[in-house]
Amino acid sequence: MELVVDFANNFLILLDAMAIYILFGLLVAGILKQLVPNDFVNKHLGKGSISSVLKATLFGIPLPVCSCSVIPLAQSLRKEGASKGAVQSFLISTPITGVDSILATFSFFGLVFTIFRVISSVIIAIIVGLVQNFVEKEKPLDVKTSEVIESCCTESSCSSSSTSQNSNNKFSFKNAFSYAYVTLFKDMVKPLFIGLLLGALFTTFMPKDYASMLFENQILTYFVILIFAMPLYVCATASLPIAAAFILQGMSGGAAFIFLTAGPATSAITMSVVYKTLGKTSLIVYVSTIAILSFVFAFIYDFLFGNVNIINFANDIEHSSLFSQIASFIMLALMSYYLIKPRLYRKSKEDNIKENDKKSSILKNNNQKTNLNKMTFSKENKFKV
Repeated sequence: MELVVDFANNFLILLDAMAIYILFGLLVAGILKQLVPNDFVNKHLGKGSISSVLKATLFGIPLPVCSCSVIPLAQSLRKEGASKGAVQSFLISTPITGVDSILATFSFFGLVFTIFRVISSVIIAIIVGLVQNFVEKEKPLDVKTSEVIESCCTESSCSSSSTSQNSNNKFSFKNAFSYAYVTLFKDMVKPLFIGLLLGALFTTFMPKDYASMLFENQILTYFVILIFAMPLYVCATASLPIAAAFILQGMSGGAAFIFLTAGPATSAITMSVVYKTLGKTSLIVYVSTIAILSFVFAFIYDFLFGNVNIINFANDIEHSSLFSQIASFIMLALMSYYLIKPRLYRKSKEDNIKENDKKSSILKNNNQKTNLNKMTFSKENKFKV
């Protein structure tokens, strides 16, 4: 019973640390969606190798999209003639440096780590794009990623929201709120909830003695975290409570940086899209360059800031502010609503189907009885005659 209470308390602590920042970040993202036209990147992206990479990286920073909804946008860029390097840079910079992710990073790890993460992620995105354009010459486009995108965006509105055009050019707070707390939040609710659960589980049940042994060897920790993070699909924001739990158990900030970089940028879905869209060579360049640069920046962070305590939140829910508690309640309510609603809808749909089948069966039986009665009546009349 005590472990259950500790788990619930740790879950609320992690939720409390990020709720107000995520809600505010989503609002800013919704406003940006109204201010930045959908085709802005497509129109202004240069085709030259260096300029396209730089522009794709910079344009990807303010766009309010997550690790999954960036995929159809990247596909669109490729169809418009963007270089392979530009597409890869866009895939890295956009989800990691979103405004909600930046604010949520600050909520957990403070200003120094947040600035380091943003700057290093931009540098990684640029270098990956430049290496790609240097290694491989451009070939005729052959984009066949619809199945992968469809599987990524199942039960979410990410692909439609990313590719649809604004029907009204006027600024609308209603549309901004709708995009922030319906479209974007629905897109991130499942990985965010899983991230909070995993973070609370690691904090509650991972023995600190074993954790310290695991995180004792710095280089080995880098390798373990990299192997764990690369195939894992977790968006940039949802990965934060897991990283915070690892740090509370003794993991270095540099290892957390690897997890927060490799996780969102190199999920199994993203790697599949890179392979199908850009080819085998591009995938090798993409994964290997991100891995190497993540190691380098992780080592730099631990060397410069290894002794700095980066945990930026209280480990006791009682010390949280009233605003944080209200934000936590709102976010918990939103998560519950978007997680439970699809199940209720499916159940209602299944019940309707069963009811229709039952009515159909009854109607069919009634028709059969009517036909049987008619046949009996006909035979009786015939016999009388």
